[in-house]
Amino acid sequence: MRLLGLLAGPLAAAALLLIPSGLHEVPGAGHRPAAAAAVAAWMALWWFTEAVPMAWTSLLPLVLFPSLGVFGVRGLPSAVGRSALPYVDPYIFLFLGGMALGAALEQWHLHRRIALLIMRTIGTEPRRLLLGLLLATAFVSLWISNTATAVMMVPIGMALVSQLESAEGRRLGHFGAALMLSVAYGSNIGGIGTKIGSPTNSVFAGVASRRLAAEVGFLEYMVAALPFVLLFLPLVWWVLWREGRLDALGPGRGSDLIERELAALGPLSGGEKVVGTVFLVAAALWMGGDFLRDVLAPWVASAFGGFKLLGKHYEAAVAMLAAGTLVLLGRLSRGALARVPWDTLLLLGGGFALAAGIEGSGLSTYLGVRLAGLESLGLLAQYGAVALSTVALSAVASNTATVNVLLNVLPGSLPLLAVSTFAASCDFALPAGTPPNAIVFGSGYVRLPTMMKLGGALDLLASAVLTLHGLVWVRFVLG
Repeated sequence: MRLLGLLAGPLAAAALLLIPSGLHEVPGAGHRPAAAAAVAAWMALWWFTEAVPMAWTSLLPLVLFPSLGVFGVRGLPSAVGRSALPYVDPYIFLFLGGMALGAALEQWHLHRRIALLIMRTIGTEPRRLLLGLLLATAFVSLWISNTATAVMMVPIGMALVSQLESAEGRRLGHFGAALMLSVAYGSNIGGIGTKIGSPTNSVFAGVASRRLAAEVGFLEYMVAALPFVLLFLPLVWWVLWREGRLDALGPGRGSDLIERELAALGPLSGGEKVVGTVFLVAAALWMGGDFLRDVLAPWVASAFGGFKLLGKHYEAAVAMLAAGTLVLLGRLSRGALARVPWDTLLLLGGGFALAAGIEGSGLSTYLGVRLAGLESLGLLAQYGAVALSTVALSAVASNTATVNVLLNVLPGSLPLLAVSTFAASCDFALPAGTPPNAIVFGSGYVRLPTMMKLGGALDLLASAVLTLHGLVWVRFVLG
């Protein structure tokens, strides 16, 4: 598959560029829409097949856009500069700062303490234990990457299964699978809830800014996304418990392990207090950004003349200031920073560059005409088609690659793009769907038929819930 993708990428690009088609007939655009489509096809094929590392694919616009004249600007320096500008988009620095904060939480094990406290609060009776692990994982995933969340929570889940099996004197195939899948599914769903929870959310914010000139604030995004998280988590628990209860477990016996884990962490350390304080201040500033921009900034502008608070620059500044503060205070080490997914920053930059090329070349106008049929459908059909197709595509391609492609070709409706973004994190049926799925599948407690059975049901449920959520709530918040 990788070899086929490696060959298919440049061949598809050459075909789109050289074979006459409607792409070459866009008024006033010349060959530029065909050139942008060629680069988009090349990148999409390499992303979907992972023919080369995804970060490398993300660098293609730096070379191909200037050489193919995608932007139609004169002079190589101007073309290179316009192609490179998306790689330093403020949303990339927001994601970088957010990931650095997450690395600090990991370094001081504060995220682990939070997860264990949530589980202890909810209880250790089997149903409650399953719910506790699911909710704890989702909460942590709101603030650090879903992959890092899964890596942290898998050992906790495996230890809980091991203790329960020891107490029962038998293997708990059904409950063990449900417990481990709660880690994968909680990581995926929790990451939807905030702008820093998953790279897909930063892609959405960047595309909305560049394509629609719409700045979606941190709190505004949470208001649109978090209700889906809160609504869908009980459905996930219900589906998983239907599998887990087949083992007919007795009273809960996980409390001893949770207490031992908390005791091993010891009292709250000075490092945890500092990191927690900085994190809470940053979260408060992010969530208060809409108020500062819409209410306070106009007053400041009138008082001091010309001052304007821009949403994405403000959020990125808060993120980088918080990360810099932790570095200066010695609470964020170089080792922790090394765990930040730097290649994901390139992936985000490549997605933003692709969006800029599609818009600047005139390809977006061409695609808008061709996709007008979707907008002619009823709203229910529009949201249903977008949710279901995004979930299906993310089953065979990474969720970040999925949104990088779909958000640039779907009709320019902000609520519709938001629903597609949420849906990209909602494949639960295959290990390749998301990194947490793959991590949990590698634990040995989850068999592929079980994941496909439970995950397939959740894929359909997610598509249905997202359709209604988009119609009823997201249109109200972002419309």
